[in-house]
Amino acid sequence: MLTETLPNMLDVRQAAVRGVTVSGALKPLDLQRFRPLLAADEGTVAAEFTFSRDDERRYLMQVAVTADVMVTCQRCLEKMPQHLSSESTLAIVWTDEEASHVPKHLEPLIVMEPPSSLWDVVEEELILALPPFSYHETDECRMKTAAYSDPFPEGDAGEKKPNPFNVLAQLKPGNKH
Repeated sequence: MLTETLPNMLDVRQAAVRGVTVSGALKPLDLQRFRPLLAADEGTVAAEFTFSRDDERRYLMQVAVTADVMVTCQRCLEKMPQHLSSESTLAIVWTDEEASHVPKHLEPLIVMEPPSSLWDVVEEELILALPPFSYHETDECRMKTAAYSDPFPEGDAGEKKPNPFNVLAQLKPGNKH
């Protein structure tokens, strides 16, 4: 497990020229846009960035992010652990025009001026890796939600109850009782 904090700012173009690898850990508290999507502030985030240049002299950033965080189960509304992982290869470009010419197998990362925030990249990767809805295993939720549901009524299940709409049938014109 990584214990060193991931640096926030880095000149990603210089890192790509030098072929640098940077790794480190973060806390959910460090990621202000990701944090509201979580059920608790505890958890771990680990990231590794590998910078390089390809055959066409593009600046590349390979990102691998893993996280163990707490999210809200959408069925029982209790906290639950969620493991997230993401791997991407980003092409570092300067403008929207350059981004439109990046090959389909790469994602563009527009960097106007150095340095760039690695934390922002980690945050984006985690937001994209987070499933839209999180659920406990069905058996776990059933036990928790059973306390909130009405018990089955006691007595004869075959007992016929009066239809509440029978009163409306008496009000129909031409129906004389």
